Amino acid sequence: MTERSYLVATNRQAYHDYFVDETIEAGIELTGTEVKSIREGKVNLRGAYARIKDDQVWLENVHIAEYTQGTYMNHAPLRNRKLLLHRREINRLAQRIQAKGQTLVPLKLYFKENRVKIELGLCRGKKLYDKREAIAERDSQRELARIMKQRSR
Repeated sequence: MTERSYLVATNRQAYHDYFVDETIEAGIELTGTEVKSIREGKVNLRGAYARIKDDQVWLENVHIAEYTQGTYMNHAPLRNRKLLLHRREINRLAQRIQAKGQTLVPLKLYFKENRVKIELGLCRGKKLYDKREAIAERDSQRELARIMKQRSR
């Protein structure tokens, strides 16, 4: 991300459930009240995913809360949103998803030059033992940092 961008939401659950092999930046087709609600930080990526349907990529199960000052023209919080990618990228992603059994998961939502962007991850699912291994690694790193801090005093 550049200096004129800022992070709005992160899907921490995705990093726990999946191995991220590759990341792709995509634009999102949004309404005005959705952008205003995202600026307020009222967005949740947990449980969200992207699907390729009819040669287009759709973002599903992302909750963007209704804008508080919105009128009867307010948006539906859980509607499917179209992602903006080049045709070449969509074709490559479709091949990778079918061939290797991977899935598209939104990882981060952010503003870049006043445009809302989403970082998609091409992911493989983790097994239960992989999750346990990651937790054990994190705990050992935390313990090591604590010991090093005590020794430096």
